[in-house]
Amino acid sequence: QAQLVESGGGSVQAGGSLRLSCAVATRDIFTSNCLAWFRQAPGKEREGVAAICAGGIREFYADSVKGRFTISQDNGKFTVDLQMNSLKPADTAMYYCAADLERGSWYDGAFAVWGQGTQVTVSS
Repeated sequence: QAQLVESGGGSVQAGGSLRLSCAVATRDIFTSNCLAWFRQAPGKEREGVAAICAGGIREFYADSVKGRFTISQDNGKFTVDLQMNSLKPADTAMYYCAADLERGSWYDGAFAVWGQGTQVTVSS
């Protein structure tokens, strides 16, 4: 059984919006220290997009998405969402959900659990 399942990806024109959702299979994973979204574009390294930690109290964003993306969690549904507005072609990537930060900063990506990803394509 997949522990993290992403949905909501698709194709959109620049300036548009998408909302990604990550369904978390268990309470233990959902209540881990941090939940996060990462992305990886073809030929590029994976990069952190946003994280929500300490039960939703703290939010972190990559500079490239601040003011455009919002991460949130639904404690009743065990989901972590990423609202993406004002999308740019540079946002095109496979987006991955991650949970349970093992060490270091969230941005470094040392998470124990990963989803399979959902593709986001932004055309100009």
